[in-house]
Amino acid sequence: MLRFRRVLLAAGSLIFLGACLLPAIQSKTPRQVLTGKAAFGDFTQQKPGTFRKITVADLPQPFATESAFNQPSMVPRPADAWPQALPGFKVELYASGLDEPRLIRTAPNGDLFLAESKTGKVKVFRGVGKGGKAETTEVFATGLELPFGIAFYPPGPNPQWVYVGNTGSVVRFPYHVGDLKASGPSQMIVPDIPSGGHLTGGGHWTRDMVFSRDGKKMYVSVGSRSNNDDADNNPREIHRANVLEYNPDGSGFRIYAYGLRNCVGLEVHPQTGEVWCSTNERDGLGDDLVPDYITHVRDGGFYGWPWYYMGGTQDPRHTGKHPELKDKVITPDVILQPHFASLEMTFYSGKQFPKEYQGDIFAAEHGSWNRKKRTGYEVVRVPLKNGHAAGEYEDFLTGFVTDKGDVWGRPVGVAVGKDGALFVSDDGSKSIWRVSYVGK
Repeated sequence: MLRFRRVLLAAGSLIFLGACLLPAIQSKTPRQVLTGKAAFGDFTQQKPGTFRKITVADLPQPFATESAFNQPSMVPRPADAWPQALPGFKVELYASGLDEPRLIRTAPNGDLFLAESKTGKVKVFRGVGKGGKAETTEVFATGLELPFGIAFYPPGPNPQWVYVGNTGSVVRFPYHVGDLKASGPSQMIVPDIPSGGHLTGGGHWTRDMVFSRDGKKMYVSVGSRSNNDDADNNPREIHRANVLEYNPDGSGFRIYAYGLRNCVGLEVHPQTGEVWCSTNERDGLGDDLVPDYITHVRDGGFYGWPWYYMGGTQDPRHTGKHPELKDKVITPDVILQPHFASLEMTFYSGKQFPKEYQGDIFAAEHGSWNRKKRTGYEVVRVPLKNGHAAGEYEDFLTGFVTDKGDVWGRPVGVAVGKDGALFVSDDGSKSIWRVSYVGK
């Protein structure tokens, strides 16, 4: 009997020990973050779940390599090609046959508003039907001039207007939640934003806009006209490479922040109210300069262009100019790989993805044209903690380049659906992709 009791006690101890160890066994392995030179790479090294962190100390000297001209060789999507995500995520083709789908934003009722820039249209997509396809597609507005940015005003569940950023103006259309077509003509809000054209390495034409949380201010991004011209001596750069601020009626103009070469994607953090930006940096200094970046944007902040980059590093093409600005240059929160062509960004506000994704940033990386080995052509995730970034980013959605280096997809826009899925516009395959979480 005594021996039997000892066996029971021993078994109980093992069960108790197992229960204590179980959380440790089941806990996630700490993520591995590539740093230093390993954090750089090309499309062949991109894989969902790979984290990277680049710092200013990791950057090479200017002209360490020659600048490349390597425009993507676009091909139709091969039959076996599909965007790749981590296990547990499902990627579906939501819409196809579009005409240069660009920025995409979600209306309060879950409708997706998409800018088709070349045709001057804004389209609306509604619902998710069989096979993950859109149930309804309508043209909301036409006759626009290279539309890109889309914003609903006032912020909240019942906006009365849809604002659209043309390349040289901001207009708005009357709107009631659920409208699939504009109920009236456009109204001019800002008629004189510096406009741009399609020039390799400059002439940035995209204009995004967002409203402050209280709806009192409107922020508009305007990229530079050139790659690195001295803004002091080039009148075409007036009010460019800036984030501009207006009242919602177009009055109250001022420069909110400057020295951002091309802040393509603007957002306002839903909790902190900070303005955030996804930025394309300059070219011509080599394969691994200058990094693109994602950052919160300070009121009055200077981000370097064209005289400096990544803090107080002087562009050698402007040696000795503006020494008084050196200590004012802000280092961005998240340094991405150079020539990524970082476009729209959004904060994940849904509940469908696992808890660790809540509040994180997703950003579309259109892909390089001036790097010897292609990089970008993906969607990245930037983890945030209490609204702050630690400088890391993750390869989230990849696979838009074939093994031979041909490109079939180029992510442009990202938006969170009302159901918590992530929608990605892709002007390479002229599609919208829907990424949902179905569990492991």
